[in-house]
Amino acid sequence: MKPRIYIDNSVFGGYYDVEFEIASRQLFERVSNKDYEVYFSEINEIELKNAPQIVKDVKNLIPAECFRYVGLTDEVETLCRTYISEKVLGGANENDAYHIALASLNRVDCLVSWNFKHIVNYDKIKMFNAINMKLGYPLIDIRSPREFLKS
Repeated sequence: MKPRIYIDNSVFGGYYDVEFEIASRQLFERVSNKDYEVYFSEINEIELKNAPQIVKDVKNLIPAECFRYVGLTDEVETLCRTYISEKVLGGANENDAYHIALASLNRVDCLVSWNFKHIVNYDKIKMFNAINMKLGYPLIDIRSPREFLKS
C-alpha cells in the first residue's frame, strides 16, 4: 500500500519558489513516479483559484490513479472549528485548520506543508494531536517536503 499524503497549497507554490523549489520539485517527482496516494481537497481548489496558472498546473503532476479528492463534511467543519475555538489557530487561519482537519479525518499518513508558522510547527502539532486524541481521531503527522527527499 502506498503512503497517503495530503499536500497543502504552500507546496504547490513552493514548486516555483527559489527557497523551496528543490525539495518541492523532488517531492512532485516522487508523486509523478506514483510513490504516494495524494489527497487534494476542496480547500486546495479554493486557494488555487487565485494562484498563477503555472502553480495551478502543478496539480497536473499528480497521476490520476494516485489522486484522491476529499470534500468538506460536517465532521471536518466541526474539527476545524474546534482547532479555532481551542486557539490552536486563529480565525484568519481557517483554511489551515481545514487542511489539518481534512488530513486527520481522512487518516492520511502525513500532511506536507511549507507553512512553518501555522502547520509545520512543533507546538501546533502537539495541540492538533491533543485535540484529535481527545475527540477520538488519529494523530496527524506533519512534515515539510524536505523530509521526503531520498538520500
